[in-house]
Amino acid sequence: MSEFLHMGGYALYVWSSYGIAFLIMLFGIFKPLILHKQQLRELKLKRQREKR
Repeated sequence: MSEFLHMGGYALYVWSSYGIAFLIMLFGIFKPLILHKQQLRELKLKRQREKR
C-alpha cells in the first residue's frame, strides 16, 4: 500500500492532479446550481416589484 501511495516518486504530481481534477468537477456541479438559485431569487424579486 505504501508503494502505491508513493507512486514511484511521482506521488506529489499524481495526487495533486487528482485533487485539482476533483475540485474542478465539484465546481462544475455546484456553480450552475448556485447560479440557478440566484436567478430564481432575482425573478421572484422582479415579480414582487411588478405586482406593486
